[in-house]
Amino acid sequence: MAMRNIIVSEDFVFSRAPFSESHASTIVEAEEGRFLVAFFAGTEEGNRDVAIWLSKGEGGSWDPPLRIAWDEEAPCWNPVLFKDVGGRIYLFYKIGPSPETWSGVYTISENNGISWSNPHYLAAGLLGPVKNKPIIISNGEIVCGTSVESYKAWTCWVEVVNRQRWERFGPIYYEGINKGVIQPSIVELSSGKLRMFMRSTEMIGRICSADSSDYGRTWSRAITTGLPNPNSGIDCVKLRSGIIAMAYNDSAISRSPLSVSASSDGGETWKKILDLETAEGEFSYPSVIQGLDGNVHITYTWMRKRIKHVVLESEEIEGMIG
Repeated sequence: MAMRNIIVSEDFVFSRAPFSESHASTIVEAEEGRFLVAFFAGTEEGNRDVAIWLSKGEGGSWDPPLRIAWDEEAPCWNPVLFKDVGGRIYLFYKIGPSPETWSGVYTISENNGISWSNPHYLAAGLLGPVKNKPIIISNGEIVCGTSVESYKAWTCWVEVVNRQRWERFGPIYYEGINKGVIQPSIVELSSGKLRMFMRSTEMIGRICSADSSDYGRTWSRAITTGLPNPNSGIDCVKLRSGIIAMAYNDSAISRSPLSVSASSDGGETWKKILDLETAEGEFSYPSVIQGLDGNVHITYTWMRKRIKHVVLESEEIEGMIG
């Protein structure tokens, strides 16, 4: 089976834009076949002019990006798009001079991303999903993977939302290394049993995982998986078949290549499916969803200049791992 058969389409979300850098994309299917992609962009990550931008499209055809969230005093970071069971679309993002000083913010669209509410600021101590999409688990709750980056400690948490009540659980950490893991991506393996996969620092050098058997209330400590990580963002999705598809940098030292692996046993073992990018440079921070048509949609940072969108055939992925 030729690996290129897996790729349904590839395109850039925008061709021209009024900013020099873009990073940290997120994708959601607003309505069948119609997608929203958000990212932060400006002169350079961490500069005051960095805002959240959004483009709408169907893949292959995207509207010009529009600036939809910003702050006059500090940069914006790490947008996350999420659609709830009522059809409302949430855009979570962070504001602050640096990750150590972030405040969590969200805005809501009731019309598939055409217009957005005024920003809502989360209470101090809550950040919302820090990079990857929340999931709706079997008891109806929304689970957000989050993390805190303080001066000498990086640690994962989860925030569970139930009828507008937010609760925070954790920490989830790698024993013996204070600056260890951040930015979890979470799947529900079975009712109440959750597994998170985490970005790690170079001191660990591998994607880590941790488990909960009580709907995210208590968690094991982080352990390493068989997949490398060069201190770069990851994301995964549990397909309707039960297979987990992971997008990540298949290296312990570089943000290239950007690859996709899949697991049929809940993340215990992985099989590499394909490389999305192999050239020198940065290809990073993937966001992964499964569309209503079954295809897997991935957006990611392309050289800090563009956001690329790739569609993969889920049945081809499933066929490759048996």
